[in-house]
Amino acid sequence: MSVEVRIPELGESITEGQIVAWLKSDGDTVAVDEILLELETDKTTVELPSPAAGVLAIRVAAGATVAIGDVVATLAEAGYQVASFFYQDS
Repeated sequence: MSVEVRIPELGESITEGQIVAWLKSDGDTVAVDEILLELETDKTTVELPSPAAGVLAIRVAAGATVAIGDVVATLAEAGYQVASFFYQDS
């Protein structure tokens, strides 16, 4: 079982942001509400927490611009195999 990590709605006029940094690494085990990444928009910089506990598989690299709703990572439950996701640096 896995959970998708998506960019949440951050405000009515915010449509995209840039991943400034991942604070956890690919393959790390994370807890619910543990901070995963920093996202910068034209109005603010926010830290995004983990929506579930599990093993992190990053799908979008730091520096990438992402839209609200985009999947940026997957969390697999402990004991499940994490699929490898490869992203390309721009």
